[in-house]
Amino acid sequence: MASVNDVRLRLDLAYEGTDFSGWARQPGRRTVQGEIESALAKILRLDPGPSLTVAGRTDAGVHARGQVAHVDVPLGGLETAGIDPGAAEGLARLLRRLGGLLPPDIRIFRVSVALEGFDARFSALSRRYAYRVSDAPGGVDPLRRREVLWHHRPLDLGLLNRAAVHLLGEHDFAAFCKRRDGATTIRELQRLDWIRDAEGHLVATVVADAFCHSMVRALVGSLLVVGDGRRPAEWPGQVLAAAVRDSGVGVAPAHGLCLEEVRYPAAEELARRAQLTRRVRTLPDLRP
Repeated sequence: MASVNDVRLRLDLAYEGTDFSGWARQPGRRTVQGEIESALAKILRLDPGPSLTVAGRTDAGVHARGQVAHVDVPLGGLETAGIDPGAAEGLARLLRRLGGLLPPDIRIFRVSVALEGFDARFSALSRRYAYRVSDAPGGVDPLRRREVLWHHRPLDLGLLNRAAVHLLGEHDFAAFCKRRDGATTIRELQRLDWIRDAEGHLVATVVADAFCHSMVRALVGSLLVVGDGRRPAEWPGQVLAAAVRDSGVGVAPAHGLCLEEVRYPAAEELARRAQLTRRVRTLPDLRP
């Protein structure tokens, strides 16, 4: 919670996740959060440094080009660094200084004063991920190897999309999530479909109001074994209905996954959305 002497800043950013142990700060490990917090602490001369809140905590090796975070920083720290948050030039100065300190596999594209009620995590309406797969017989273009998974069996686009339909909607996705104590696995999967792009890659677009741990990669893993003919199209839906982890569901490797976009409501709905998202979700009891 920001104090009256703090300014909440919104950061729009991207990173290449190969050499990070995920987003979240971890002692002795290189993480995206740790790098950005360290840079902010140096610029603003803060000890202890600021703490970032992110829209989606990505795992080790996962990329992002549309990540969003917020950070509450003391107004005094900004003033000491010669940064006026009320002026466009002041925020541009902070952005340039971050660009000079951050490693090349993290880029912050925009720094802005957050709108009233904005919370990068809880105000979000949805997150959109893309998962990229190549089934080319000879493997992935070596220049794309860090962002495209090679699947060594041919994949059928029609089968992938037929299977994906069975997963849409609000469900308990326990079969596709790593459980965390006290956390719900109920999510609303708003979109899951596949295309072949101009390079011949199969690209899954996955949109939900939120995701639980490993959910996207487990969904993709369940669909790939349908796409290559090892499972029937109905199988992922059957796994979903069982609501327990299935040993047949493989978690797809991290490097094919990228957070593409986080969507937020209009300014006047930000605080209400954050309050609504914090509720503990349950599914309706449909028993007679």
